[in-house]
Amino acid sequence: MPREVVATSPNHLEMRNYEDRPLRANEILLRSRLTAEKHGTALAFYGGISPFQRKAYDAKSKLFVEKETDPFPMHVGNMTVGVVAAVGEKVTKIKIGERVYGYLPARETHLISEDRVEIAPAEMTDEELVCIDPATVALMAVREGNARIGDNVAVFGLGAIGLMAVQLAKLSGSMLVIGFEPIEKRRSLGKKYGADALLDPRICDVGLETRRLANGEGVDIAIDTSGDYQALHQAIRATRYGGTVVPVSWYHGEPRGLDLAEEWHFNRQTLVSGARVESEPYREHPRWNRERIYQTVVQLFRRRQLSAQEMLDPIVKFDQVVEGYRMISEEPGRTIKLGISYD
Repeated sequence: MPREVVATSPNHLEMRNYEDRPLRANEILLRSRLTAEKHGTALAFYGGISPFQRKAYDAKSKLFVEKETDPFPMHVGNMTVGVVAAVGEKVTKIKIGERVYGYLPARETHLISEDRVEIAPAEMTDEELVCIDPATVALMAVREGNARIGDNVAVFGLGAIGLMAVQLAKLSGSMLVIGFEPIEKRRSLGKKYGADALLDPRICDVGLETRRLANGEGVDIAIDTSGDYQALHQAIRATRYGGTVVPVSWYHGEPRGLDLAEEWHFNRQTLVSGARVESEPYREHPRWNRERIYQTVVQLFRRRQLSAQEMLDPIVKFDQVVEGYRMISEEPGRTIKLGISYD
């Protein structure tokens, strides 16, 4: 009997058995090979600190409104790669044995309509496929910041999104890319991905050190992928007069450490929200839309201009997935991006 991982309450996961129902005409049966998690969003839900615990997003008014909600029980996992084991009689685009990928949770099988997944390009690895999600967010952030040839860029937080942002900022022609990250393992990977300078924000004055590295002025663009309010404050301090700050991650909890009475009030910076791929239309609509963002990322991987090498760390066996989630929650210094293998 196949198994799945379900969060039943804050910080509590269970491995559950389930039965697949009969295959419908427009569906495929997928057997999972690799799943990756999205740390910031997942830990907010998993830890019970998401705004969805007490509010709901109203699509019409575009506001969060007070409403009693309970997301539990909920599945965990962000993107999954698998192999098609069976297809319904009306399935036309996907064949048995093909490798596919999509936004699917951590479970051993998936009964889904064929339009929920994409056929995997043969030259892309499973690891690259499950890192398409952070790469799309990073691409949005770099484009929203309008990084161009000769710009200086700082990236705060070198998780998967931040590491992709480092690569994409270099591809954009940025002259100097500085990565700020307290976890040594992530800084080391940032160096391999092309960051020109890597600093631990716990042991330096971020604003002064950035100016030292960036011609005394600060960076043109600061991208904060950390989801930490104090990092957002430091991103503002690192950005030059008239520069651009791009908050990317989903902030949670009380905004401690963010002081808008300091540099923000004096330096005439632009704060750009909107690196969320799902929030359409984009500022560059109709030239850019979600489909173009995803196609661009896939092509960058296929051309070997973007890398996911060593980004999935750790990769745990499915039997060890509960321990894997405990690790990313309680011991983030040991992790970059959680992968789950079904072999």
